[in-house]
Amino acid sequence: MVTVDEFNGWESARLRPALLECCRVPAWADALLAARPYADLDTLLDAADSLAADFGPEDVERAVAAHPRIGERSEHGELSSSWSREEQSGVAADVETVAALHSANRLYEKRFGRVFLICATGLSTSEILAAVTFRLANDATTEAKVVDVELRKIIRLRLQRVIV
Repeated sequence: MVTVDEFNGWESARLRPALLECCRVPAWADALLAARPYADLDTLLDAADSLAADFGPEDVERAVAAHPRIGERSEHGELSSSWSREEQSGVAADVETVAALHSANRLYEKRFGRVFLICATGLSTSEILAAVTFRLANDATTEAKVVDVELRKIIRLRLQRVIV
């Protein structure tokens, strides 16, 4: 963890890897670093959110691809893997739940061509399954908007783990 003052003063090369663990969009990390200094954490978080709100489809796909399926382990960096486990800590690990999540993930991927993304922090398995079921009825445009919001929630939470 670093303070906002450290974030403002440290070399970009020292901070960039942690930012890419928060969101694997290099242009986002570079823009966040280029916009320094930040007055406080809220200003930095708002800047990160604003930059993420401007993601194009390729950026969203890159960011989402770095996330594991709900109920599965991340294959990316150690830090993001640890965060994913924490974020999904409310997901039950019994055989029926794992099977239901696996099925829901596959249906979602078939429908939308990407992993189901939800800010799972604080959500139970039943809430996540309800969300994926509900979102399967979305059209592609509506679902893209939902994914954007969920991605930005995750980025914000992860940044708050890096910067205090």
